[in-house]
Amino acid sequence: MITLNYRDARPIYEQVRDGLRKLILSGALADGEKLPSVRSLAAQLAINPNTIARAYTELENEGYCCNVPGKGCFAVCRERTQDDTRRLELEKKIRELLTELRAMGAGETELIALLKEEERHD
Repeated sequence: MITLNYRDARPIYEQVRDGLRKLILSGALADGEKLPSVRSLAAQLAINPNTIARAYTELENEGYCCNVPGKGCFAVCRERTQDDTRRLELEKKIRELLTELRAMGAGETELIALLKEEERHD
């Protein structure tokens, strides 16, 4: 389901959020499917429940899940237009990073190697 990398520079809650987002977008978590409870996912990943709660809050703010008081958090199938908007935002960030890396002397070969390395992690 979700794997954590303690060598990753990103905070744990971001890794959890990104892992759950990937599961929702891929369809592994269907629209309306209940996400694991904060406590059960925290126990499964051996991390603090507050970390899971923060990841769920971020997902809810981004529209990937909705919290139903007393019942839990449920995956939300996002509309295509929302996905397109998010994709454009991410592409803009990538372009900005690529521009900065090129300014620091990174060549095409290096950038392609980074992309291939990231593909191996998925």
